[in-house]
This record gives sequence, structure tokens and C-alpha cells, in this order.
Amino acid sequence: MIKTTKILLEEYQDYVNPFSKIKREVDSGRLTKIVKGLYITKDRMPEYCLALAIQNPSYLSFEFALSYHQMIPEAVYVYTSASYNKRKIKEYQTPVGLFTYRDIPKEAFPYGIEIMEENGYTYFLASKEKALLDKLYSLAPVDNQKDMQALLFEDLRIDEELFDTLNVDDIEFLSEKYKCKNIYILCKYMKGRKRHEKTN
Repeated sequence: MIKTTKILLEEYQDYVNPFSKIKREVDSGRLTKIVKGLYITKDRMPEYCLALAIQNPSYLSFEFALSYHQMIPEAVYVYTSASYNKRKIKEYQTPVGLFTYRDIPKEAFPYGIEIMEENGYTYFLASKEKALLDKLYSLAPVDNQKDMQALLFEDLRIDEELFDTLNVDDIEFLSEKYKCKNIYILCKYMKGRKRHEKTN
């Protein structure tokens, strides 16, 4: 269970020194300090559910979401999230793993987020389309559709069959929110790929 310092101080208000009580609980292992002001109890919970609690607003995206949706073959052990207006990559090394946060445009932030629930915990996860766009936004721009194809299937190792299930309309809508060369080229590439499929 996730606990903030405020919640713990309310729970331990009858103790002479609630902060000492919190320290004793941490020392005993009954509480684990995640970051300043945030703790978890010994109850089992998916670690990635902590991403939003560590930094809000945010949602799980980039490599983590691509792996979650099986768009890439690799398992990802860093909890990668999207945020906005932070102006730099933020990292939190915690006892349960590394959490990273990278900016995307504020205009794009609210779209393509799925509300997930697991073991009674709620977390926010990028859709397949949004996770791919967030990742492309974070990369250096490519020059053309041929380079985009290489980036997608050789560098990122995106699954081609799953790539062809992506919603082109959603991606085209979101492209105007990112105003990013990579994403404009992706839209052109996807449209050309769809046309090629229809003629074969």
C-alpha cells in the first residue's frame, strides 16, 4: 500500500514523536521509503503503480509501454514515464527500481492514455500509438521515410505485425499536438504502407 508522510503522521498522531515512529517502521522493514514523502508497506503491489505517485502528472510510456504492449521484444526494467514542463529528464533510483520521466509537449499530454487497474491499484499507461509517438519525439529527427523504416524495425525493433494494427487516424490526430518531424514522417510512412497493402 502507498503511504505519504501526511497519511503516516495522521496514523501515528497518538505517538509522542510520529517522525520517530516512521523511522522505526522503516528500520524494521515494515515500511519502505521510495522517495522523500512517499512510502510503501510490505503488501505486494506492482512496482510500476508507483510511477504516478512519485511524479504527478505522468503516465507510463516510452520503452515500458512499448514492451507492455509487446511492440518491442525486450523486457524493460526501467519504469519510463511521460510528463511535461519539467525541462529535463528526471530519474528516481528507488529500492524497487529506477523511475524516469521525460517531457512531451503539454498539448499532446492528455491524449492516448489508458486507465489501468491491477490488484486494486490504478495506473496510467500510454496506448500503443501514444507510446510510439512519445518515443519518436524523444529521438533525433530522421530525414526521410526510408530512414524512418530503419529506425522503427531495425533500431527500435518494433514488431511489424503489431505496427500494422496501429490506428493511423489516432496517430495523425496526435501528430498536430507534437509538431515533431519524426512524427510527421511516420504519418507519411504509415499512409504509404497502407496504400501498398491495399494494392497487393
